[in-house]
Amino acid sequence: MARAQFQPGQKVWVECVGAWAKIEKLNPIWAKGFVEPVRMTYDVGLGREFLAHELAAPEDDPAADAGPGTWRLMRAKNKWQMAEDVPHHPFPGTYPVVVTDEADWGGWRVPGAEYDRDPHRIEFQARLIAAAPELMSLAENLITSVDASAGDAPPEMLRLAGLARSALKSVTEVLARPEGSAGRVDVSAA
Repeated sequence: MARAQFQPGQKVWVECVGAWAKIEKLNPIWAKGFVEPVRMTYDVGLGREFLAHELAAPEDDPAADAGPGTWRLMRAKNKWQMAEDVPHHPFPGTYPVVVTDEADWGGWRVPGAEYDRDPHRIEFQARLIAAAPELMSLAENLITSVDASAGDAPPEMLRLAGLARSALKSVTEVLARPEGSAGRVDVSAA
């Protein structure tokens, strides 16, 4: 007997289309003599009905803060490798996606071959990127707190505020293009 694996309004990844969609309608398929549907299809507004194995629900990383306006870590299904083919991956069959937009798109992804080469390093990078806005806010608050102390902060706090200031400077300051470069950027001096 078929039971619904997804609910109306739920966001799903449509594997064969390669896009996110929302379940619009559940379509049970009944057979004479059965008390429950024998199959369940899902209408996601893409022109045809899909079976449950063609859809995947987004998986949020429990450690990521999913509040509004924050970056968050989600897991996407790896369409090139099955979970049983990559048991050495931290989360077989998936890869991390850092979402930087409220609409669950836009952000950071990594090519499958690069993820397969060093999955633990990529998982660490994904967690670090997802935490970047919070770490930036922490650094800004540290600088503000030390600046407000009017020189009465302990030496260690002054040192940490200086490190935070230089780290933020590399993020917030955009260097002007050298005159005469006309579109070329020389990165050898960086």
